[in-house]
Amino acid sequence: MSGKTVAEQATWREKLRAVGPGILFAGAAIGVSHLVQSTRAGAGYGFTLLWAVVLVLFFKYPFFQFSHRYTVAARESMLHGYQRIGRWALVLFMVIVLVSAFITTAAVTIVTAGLAGALLGLDVSLTWLSLGLLALITVILLGGRYGLLDMGMKIMVLVLGVLTLVAVTVAFGHGAVGDPAWRDPSVWSVGGMTFLLALMGWMPAPLDISVWSSLWILEKHREDPTIPERAGALLDFNLGYGACVVLAIAFVSFGALVMHGTGVEFSASGLEFSKQLISMYTDTLGAWTRPVIALVAFITMFSTTLTVMDGYARTLGSGIMILADAGDKLRKKLYPLFLVLQIILAVLIISRFLGAMKSLVDIVTVTAFLAAPLVAALNFRVMFLPTVPQGQRLGRGMIAYCTAGMVFLVGFSLVWLKVRWF
Repeated sequence: MSGKTVAEQATWREKLRAVGPGILFAGAAIGVSHLVQSTRAGAGYGFTLLWAVVLVLFFKYPFFQFSHRYTVAARESMLHGYQRIGRWALVLFMVIVLVSAFITTAAVTIVTAGLAGALLGLDVSLTWLSLGLLALITVILLGGRYGLLDMGMKIMVLVLGVLTLVAVTVAFGHGAVGDPAWRDPSVWSVGGMTFLLALMGWMPAPLDISVWSSLWILEKHREDPTIPERAGALLDFNLGYGACVVLAIAFVSFGALVMHGTGVEFSASGLEFSKQLISMYTDTLGAWTRPVIALVAFITMFSTTLTVMDGYARTLGSGIMILADAGDKLRKKLYPLFLVLQIILAVLIISRFLGAMKSLVDIVTVTAFLAAPLVAALNFRVMFLPTVPQGQRLGRGMIAYCTAGMVFLVGFSLVWLKVRWF
C-alpha cells in the first residue's frame, strides 16, 4: 500500500469521525416539516408544490451550512459570533428562540404522542402521552447526554431512511389512487399562501435551529480538543442535509400517491391525524405495510422530539451563559432546568391545542418563515467577523447565492403579508 493511499485513508477516517452533528440536524429537521407538512402538501396539491419544497431547500442551504463553517473556522459557537456582531444581535436571536422554543416543542410532541398512541393502540389522552414521552426523553438526555444522543440518532436516521425509501418505492409501483380529474385548490388564496409559508417555514427546519449544529460540534469534541477541519464538517453537514432533501421529496410523493384526489382531508386532531396517516398507506399498499409505516412515522417524530428538546435546552443555556458573561458551569446547571421547563410549558400548550394540531403547526411554521430572514442575515454576517480567517470567508459566488436566498425569503414573506392583510 502506497504512502499516498495511507494518507488518503487517514483523511477519510478524519472526515467520517466528524460525522454526527449533521445527522443530529437531520433527526431534528425530518419531522413535522416532512411527515406532516410535506404529506399534507402532496395530499392537497399532488406534486404541484414540489417546486416550493425544492426551492426553499436550495435557498436555505447556505444559512444552515454557515453554522458548521463558522464553528470550525472560529473555534466557537454561532452564539458567540452573534455576540461579536453586537449584544443586540444575540438578544434578538434569543428572543426569537424564546418565542418559538416551547411552541415548537409542543407541536412536535403532540404529533409524536399521536403516533405512539396509534402505533401501540393506546386509549390514553394525548396530554398524558405527551407528558410521558417528554419525561422519557429527558431521562435519556440526562443519562447519556451527547454520546447517547449521537449514537442513537445515527441508528434512527439510517432506519428511517431505509424504511421510507422502501415504502415510497412500493407506492410508486402501486401508482396514484386519486381521481385524475381532481381540481386542486388555489395556492394563491389566503389559505393557500398560509399553507405554502407553513410548508416552507419548517422545510427542512426553522433557521434558528442552525445554532444547534454549532453547539453539537463543540459538544462532540469537548473532550477532544481537535475540532474537525472544514472538509470534515461540510461532509457531515451535507450528509444530514442530503437526507432531508431526499426524504422531503419522498413524503410529498406519499401524500400525492395515496391521498391526493381522494376527497379525504386530514383531521385537525393529533391522534386522528396519526391514525389517518398510517391507515391511508395500509389501505392503499396492503395490511402488511402497517408495521413499516407506523414504525417509520414514529421514528421520524421521536427523533425530532429528542433533538428539539436537546437543541433548545443547549441554546437557551448557552445563550444565557454568554449574555451573563458566566462560566461553563452555569450552562451545565441551566441545561436540565430548561429540559424541565420545556416539559411543563409544552404540556400546557398541548392541553390548550389538543384538538387543533393543524392550527398549532401552521402558527409555529408560518412564524418560523417570517423570522427566517433575520436569522439568515445574522448567519451571513458572522462569516465576515475577524474570528473567521480570510481564506475561509465567503467568495463572490456564495455572496450572490446568499443574496438570492434573502430575496426569496423576504419576498415570500411580503407576498403572504400582502395576501393576508391587504
